[in-house]
Amino acid sequence: MLITPGKLLAGVNSPDDVKKLDQGQLVQLCDELRHFIIDNVSVYGGHFGASLGVVELTVALHHVFNTPYDQLVWDVGHQAYGHKILTGRKDNFHTNRLYKGLSGFPKRKESVYDTFGVGHSSTSISAALGMASASKYLKIEDKQHIAVIGDGALTGGMAFEALNHAGVSDTNILIILNDNCMAIDPNVGALKDYLTDITTSKAYNKLKDEVWNVLGKLSMFGKSAQEIVSKVETGIKAALLSQSNLFESLNLRYFGPVDGHDVNHLVTVLHDLKQIKGPKILHCVTVKGKGYGPSENGNATTWHAPGTFDKITGEIHKKVYDEPQAPKYQDVFGHTLVELAKSNAKIMGITPAMPSGSSMNIMMKDMPDRAIDVGIAEQHAVTFSAGLATQGIIPFCNIYSTFMQRAYDQVIHDVCIQNLPVNFCMDRAGFSGADGPTHHGAYDLAFFRCLPNMIVSAPMNEAELRNLMYTAQLPRKEQAFSIRYPRGQGVMPHWRTPMEEIKIGTGRRLKEGGELAILTIGHIGNYAAEVCERLEKLGIEIGHYDMRFAKPLDAEMLHEIFSTYKKVVTVEDGCIQGGFGSAILEFMVDHNYHAEVKRLGIPDQVIEHGEQIELHKECGFDADGIEQAVVAMLESVSKIY
Repeated sequence: MLITPGKLLAGVNSPDDVKKLDQGQLVQLCDELRHFIIDNVSVYGGHFGASLGVVELTVALHHVFNTPYDQLVWDVGHQAYGHKILTGRKDNFHTNRLYKGLSGFPKRKESVYDTFGVGHSSTSISAALGMASASKYLKIEDKQHIAVIGDGALTGGMAFEALNHAGVSDTNILIILNDNCMAIDPNVGALKDYLTDITTSKAYNKLKDEVWNVLGKLSMFGKSAQEIVSKVETGIKAALLSQSNLFESLNLRYFGPVDGHDVNHLVTVLHDLKQIKGPKILHCVTVKGKGYGPSENGNATTWHAPGTFDKITGEIHKKVYDEPQAPKYQDVFGHTLVELAKSNAKIMGITPAMPSGSSMNIMMKDMPDRAIDVGIAEQHAVTFSAGLATQGIIPFCNIYSTFMQRAYDQVIHDVCIQNLPVNFCMDRAGFSGADGPTHHGAYDLAFFRCLPNMIVSAPMNEAELRNLMYTAQLPRKEQAFSIRYPRGQGVMPHWRTPMEEIKIGTGRRLKEGGELAILTIGHIGNYAAEVCERLEKLGIEIGHYDMRFAKPLDAEMLHEIFSTYKKVVTVEDGCIQGGFGSAILEFMVDHNYHAEVKRLGIPDQVIEHGEQIELHKECGFDADGIEQAVVAMLESVSKIY
C-alpha cells in the first residue's frame, strides 16, 4: 500500500522545490507533509511524535538554507522524517526502517542531504562545529552549519562540551534548540527547569520582543547587519546575563524563544540569522506530536514510536493471541527489580533517560525514591552508580547495550579499576531490529570480557534472567556484574518462577550428544535447542550447553566438553571478534585441547536494519543457519542429510 502525497508535496522532490514556494504555500506544504508522515507511520510504523513536532522547522530550514551545500545536522534523527521526505526520498519512504529499505535515521551513504550519521543523542553540535571549523580553516565564508538538537539531547554531557567549545570557536554555526520538554520520556533535571523558566519569564519575553524588533530591521541593512548587532550586543548581553542566560554566558548569541510552529516567522528569523556571523543559538518551542490529536494531547511517550495505528481513531494496533505470550525481557527486568528491592533495602535503580524503554518506570512508580533517571547521560549514570556502590548501595544500572558504549571509559576507570560491585543490566543486546546499526548491541560481550573485575553473563530465558539478577544482588564486596538480554519477547509465558542463586561462572548441560556439542550464551541458545529437537527426530544426537557466563567461563564444564567432543559450534548474538566464541577458543588453546570449532555470530561488518529474525538469518545463526553449520561438520550425517 503506497501513500499518496498531497498535490503540493507531490511536486516537491528536493529543497529547490521548497525554495520556490510563497508564504501561503509553505503553510500548505507543512499541512501536507504532516499528514503524509501520519499516513505512512500509521500503516508501516516508525518514530512519530518527534517528526510531527518539527514539520514547520524542517520546511523553514530547507526553504532558507542552501542544502546540501549548507550543512544541516539532525541530533539523534528521530525527528528527521520530514527532512527525508523533502530531500528526494518521498517515493521510497514506505520502506523506512524495513529490511533493505530506508534507514530510520539520517545516514551519510543514503543521501548527500544527510551530512552526518546519527542515532545516539547529543552529537549534532560537535559534528556541526567540526564542519564549521573546517570551513573556517578553508576560508569558506558563505557556508552555513546548522545543528538541530532537542532539549532532551541537550542533557547529554557531550552537548555541553560542544557548547563550551562553540562559544570560543568564532565559527559560523547556528544551534537550533528544539524545546518540547520531552525526550522519549519526560525530561528531567535542572536544565529542563531552566528552559521552562526562559519560556515563561515575563522579563525574558519582553527582552525577546526587543531583540526581535532589532532583528526585524536587519534585512534592510544588508551587509551592515553585523555592525547593527554589534552596537546593540552589549546592552542585550547585559540584560540577558541579568536573567542568568546559560547560553550567553558561554558566549553564544541567544535568540528566542520563538514559536516553532509558525513556519513563516521561522523563515524570517532564519533569513536574518544567516546574516549574523559567529556562534549563535535559536530557541524554538515546539509540541511533540503536533497536529495529530491523540499524540499531541495524549501520552507522548507512547506516541514516540507507537507502531501501526488507526489514524482516524488513534487506536494503536495490538496483536491478539489465543494463548498466553511470553513477556518482554525488559518487563521481566522491571518487575523482578521491584520484587528484589522489596526484600533488599540496599537496591537502587539507575537509568539514563530510558525509564519506559528499560521498564525502570515500574520501580519509579512503586519506589520513586529508589529509582533515578539521570537524563541522557550514560557516563554520569555509570560513575554515579559507582559512587552509590562505595557507600554500600547495590546499584542496578540499566543501560541499552549500544548506549553502554558511550560509558566505556567510566566502566573501566570508575568501576573496574576500583573493583566496585556495580550491576549492569544491558537491554537490547544483540540486534535491536529496525533501529539498525547505531542501536545494535553487538559489542558488549567482547568489550566487557576483556576487563578485569568484570563478570559477564547472559540468560537464555526469563527464569535465568531472574536468577542472575537475584545472584547479582547477593552480598559481594567487589567485581562488577553485567547481565545482557535482547530486545523483545522471551520464551516463558509463565515466567514468575521462584528465584535462586546461580554460582558465578557455571553453565548448564541441557543435552548430551555424540561427537558434536553446541555451546551458546544468552537467548540465542533457544535456536540451538530447536535444532537439537529437529535433529533428534532424525536420529542425530548432539550436545547442547548453555554456558551462561562468558567470564568467568565454567572451566569444569569446558574440560568435560573438550574431553568428550571433537567438534564444537559456538553461537552468540554478538561480534565474533573477541566475543564468546573467542573465549572458548582461548580456553581450548590454553589447555592444549584439539577440536574442530565453528563460531557463529555477528561478522566483522556493519549490519543494517531489519527484523531480528531477518538479521539472524542474514548472519547465519538462526535455527536454519545453526543446523546447516552442524550438518556440515558432521560428515557422516551430511552425506545422507
